[in-house]
Amino acid sequence: MAENPDDTKSQFARAMTGVRKLSQDRVAPFRPRLRPIPRQSRRDAQAVIAEMMTFTSHDIDIATGDELLFRRPGIDKETVRRMKRGQFALEGELDLHGLTVEQARGAFAGFLHEAIRRGLRCVRIVHGKGLGSEARLPVLKGYVNRWLRQKHEVLAFCSARPEQGGTGAVTVLLRRGP
Repeated sequence: MAENPDDTKSQFARAMTGVRKLSQDRVAPFRPRLRPIPRQSRRDAQAVIAEMMTFTSHDIDIATGDELLFRRPGIDKETVRRMKRGQFALEGELDLHGLTVEQARGAFAGFLHEAIRRGLRCVRIVHGKGLGSEARLPVLKGYVNRWLRQKHEVLAFCSARPEQGGTGAVTVLLRRGP
């Protein structure tokens, strides 16, 4: 049975009661939300870098033969003693010989980040004894000492065994990665 076209028009008119015509017929394109910018995290990282590049007189006072030693609270003396004896297997090494402080800082940050990401436990950083520097003082040694203390992933460090660089290198014990 065929519908009456007039009934269809009146049904449509009733269905459209209260509906207003759009002023435009374009739909706004979908725009994916942008990822938030971690501005405060970036400022914090820049502040740490700036602080790492400054040093005080006690940082310079580290002599060529001075041994470095550091352990966080909770790390027992026996662990450090084992590190000093070379009883931890070295899983990575960074050699900073011949680098400027700025180059060394970048290499240090990249190396430590990658070591932590890979879950390395014990690494060695060779900073040198400063015999090639103008003042024949270990410039990078003081910086490395300070940088390592600032990283919460560093549990302990000590000067390396004589056959592994002695006071020109440090053995570093890292917290296991993520």
